[in-house]
Amino acid sequence: MHELSLCRALIEQVSALAAQHQARGVSVIRLRIGPLAGVEIGLLRSAFPHSSRGSLAASAVLEIEQTPLQVRCETCGGVSEVSLNQLHCRHCGDWRTQLIGGDELLLQAVDFITAPAPHEEAQHVS
Repeated sequence: MHELSLCRALIEQVSALAAQHQARGVSVIRLRIGPLAGVEIGLLRSAFPHSSRGSLAASAVLEIEQTPLQVRCETCGGVSEVSLNQLHCRHCGDWRTQLIGGDELLLQAVDFITAPAPHEEAQHVS
């Protein structure tokens, strides 16, 4: 399953970021995914708990923003939201368009847990 390997790579990336920020956990992972990214969002969601088990992101919430397909018309310059197989300009009807959105798979944000756990004592330095 392609989505399982994507989740594993995501957890590796998030774990590296958490280490850089000296986080003790991850609370939220936000992704932006377009319809042309080649990702089945339902499968990604179901693979996430298995992939994150035992990591700093084990209890994290996976938030996914689905982005629309967007094109810019080479004739009139207009930007249109379009559907698959309908990539023509919604303003002038021309078919000469350039894809400007909808193929992304981006790690948009990660919320880290950095405060000490409630049962941990603060370390005092003299």
